[in-house]
Amino acid sequence: MRFIEMTGETLLAVVTDHDLPPEELRAAGVTPDAIVRINEQGDIELRRTDRWDVVGGLLGNYQERVRALTGLEYA
Repeated sequence: MRFIEMTGETLLAVVTDHDLPPEELRAAGVTPDAIVRINEQGDIELRRTDRWDVVGGLLGNYQERVRALTGLEYA
């Protein structure tokens, strides 16, 4: 599966009102310094010390938003 990795701070800039409330991401453990990744299906995964956890998902034109904010392609 291909992903784009970013910080929690960047993720919070990507998230819109149509996705999920930022409070839910914070409650799941997403902090500005957290390492997160988004796959091509829009699943958001948070890096824990020993695994990746799915903590939410993006909707709509998230691929364009992710690319625009990170300058990265899915790899």
